[in-house]
Amino acid sequence: MKTRIGILGLGGVGGYFGGLLAKAYKNIDNVEIIFIARGETQKAITESGLKIVTDETETVVFPDLVSNNPEEIGILDYLICATKTYDIEESLTSLKDCVKAETVFLPLYNGVDAQERIKKIFPKNEVLQGCVYIVSMIFSPGTIRKIGFYEKVFFGSKTTPFAVLEELHIIFEKAKIESYLVENIEETVWEKFIFISALASATSYLNQNIGQILSNSESKVTYIELLHEIEDVARAKGLKLPHDIVAQSVVKLEKSPKEATSSMHRDLLAGKNTEVISLTQFVVNEGKKYGLKTPLYEKIAAILMK
Repeated sequence: MKTRIGILGLGGVGGYFGGLLAKAYKNIDNVEIIFIARGETQKAITESGLKIVTDETETVVFPDLVSNNPEEIGILDYLICATKTYDIEESLTSLKDCVKAETVFLPLYNGVDAQERIKKIFPKNEVLQGCVYIVSMIFSPGTIRKIGFYEKVFFGSKTTPFAVLEELHIIFEKAKIESYLVENIEETVWEKFIFISALASATSYLNQNIGQILSNSESKVTYIELLHEIEDVARAKGLKLPHDIVAQSVVKLEKSPKEATSSMHRDLLAGKNTEVISLTQFVVNEGKKYGLKTPLYEKIAAILMK
């Protein structure tokens, strides 16, 4: 029996990790990797493969199939979802015919509400929680550029049978993907969210990259203030986070490539739709649920959502 894995969303995350999977399982009989893509991306990968460019290497990979036609794609065992958060409902609804009762979803989005949103569409399916740490982006259709050495995938579930999680973990390991199957996955996902939400909000609001924020004392104070506001929201939700989560997040930023910025900032500069609702406004909304004020998040959300 073949294990059929679909990769939905071939941006910096889906393209990079999907590329590693396609490279590892090319001509391997028991695993099939399907890229779900359309338009320019589908055309580029079909004709020339998916190119992954890192600081040291250039690799071209071909998946078993590139398609956005559910009839061609067929039934999937795993669906790794890495589109933008504003595309969750539309992209997954279009794939209903590819989902069976046993299909397992692994969301690798920037936000933290993907699991419940997917559950609304597929209430009977196992939906894991997951997050990644990587600096990567679309360089051009069918080409992914990864900066720096950092790449980690964390995933888990409180309800999914361990055998299912372990199978996916082994698939990742054989593809040389640094992945961690973690028990307290909700906290792990929120630790990443605290970092990326504050970073996306700060870079977009200040129009500065990581290096500029770190070297400007006022900008750094803005980032840290956002971290404190989102930490208060996370603690109000009852999440057991490290006591020094703000300091840890600042260290993560200091270890990030200075020339890099958030994907939300890049989208804003390119005049594209942004993930401001999932990354900034979401924190304001969650704060209100617990009677918490998040003044800086509110101010930035109001400006970015104009």
